[in-house]
Amino acid sequence: MNYDVKDINLSVKGNKKIQWAADDMPVLMKITKDFENEKPLKGAVVSACLHVTSETANLMIALKAGGADVCLCASNPLSTQDDVAASLVKDYGIEVFAIKGEDNKTYYRHINSALDKKPCISMDDGADLISTIHSKRRELIKNVLGGTEETTTGVIRLKSMEINRVLEYPIIAVNEAKTKHFFDNRYGTGQSTIDGILRATNILLAGKKFVVVGYGWCGKGVAMRAKGMGANVIILEVDPFKAIEAKMDGFEVMHSSEAAEIGEIFLSVTGNINVIGENILSKCKDNVIVANSGHFDAEIDLNYLKKNSKTVVEIRPFVKQYIMNDGRRINVLADGRLVNLGSAEGHPASVMDMSFANQALSVKYLYQNSSSLEKKVYAVPEDIDRSIAELKLKTMGINIDTLTNEQKEYLSSWESGT
Repeated sequence: MNYDVKDINLSVKGNKKIQWAADDMPVLMKITKDFENEKPLKGAVVSACLHVTSETANLMIALKAGGADVCLCASNPLSTQDDVAASLVKDYGIEVFAIKGEDNKTYYRHINSALDKKPCISMDDGADLISTIHSKRRELIKNVLGGTEETTTGVIRLKSMEINRVLEYPIIAVNEAKTKHFFDNRYGTGQSTIDGILRATNILLAGKKFVVVGYGWCGKGVAMRAKGMGANVIILEVDPFKAIEAKMDGFEVMHSSEAAEIGEIFLSVTGNINVIGENILSKCKDNVIVANSGHFDAEIDLNYLKKNSKTVVEIRPFVKQYIMNDGRRINVLADGRLVNLGSAEGHPASVMDMSFANQALSVKYLYQNSSSLEKKVYAVPEDIDRSIAELKLKTMGINIDTLTNEQKEYLSSWESGT
């Protein structure tokens, strides 16, 4: 079996982490048991480019239980849990190519190692796997039935590919599922981002001016959690609807030029490039903290910092302090990459339970229905999304009401009125 991990002897510790996460992922465990009995993925070859964490490990185990030949590489150089990677190889017989802190050359070598499996299903978190297939490994396209995409940034890239008519096979946008972005993006990103910032810095959030750039589902989650810990939250937005929503949710909303002069923590969650750029970095106060929870490291203009600083010091693990030419100190967390995974452990297992349930069932759907799908980006089928929500409620011991026949008839009628 081929693999490339830091140290295979870390597997004992990693297996404990996998089991710990599994205990908080009851929906995925139910799917795993169903997969073991039904083998719906028998004969499938699945290459996944995802964050190599204990939660992801349980998704890989589920796919293998369903009969798939599974291979995993990292979707981010800093997010890999080396002990988990070792355990997947040694304890579960799953090929893994991921080492925490790997350089860019190694990162893409690992992607190509995963693609050497000649997958019929690709799984992405950020679309690096599918973009490599489309640009440098086009000989593989004929084998691929479809793929899945986990995150907002990847969906943006894939929809662009669809619009430009270069997408060569169907994709299910897992991020668009209600049981994903309503919960994973808001509650998962909200908590894990704060966790990453605190682990890296050990600062007190109470009283700090915390600037959140972007008020999508991730931004809402971070703003909510930061406010709950006593921070004075400021929102920067380019969308007038989201800006109004942020204001009505009780946050300050202002232009970046205003926030630059008063902010003490800046966090980007947009999926766009250089949103924390010269307009902020040239004006911000001394000793500010700058972080990113968007997928790529492009959201903070690191080139500007490099060009306008006289030295860089690793002041703490995961904290690089840029000493600017004018003497100001700007502290960048996790090299500008996903701070929740770069300096912490990512989302809690209980919220990834729903996200990865969507991934598992979407892979099954693609494998069984690809012949009827076009080269487009699809939402997760509504029945899959709803079934996951119902399963999650059941595992939480929660019962909800259902509509009576009279109520269903009323809602579908145009004749009833005042």
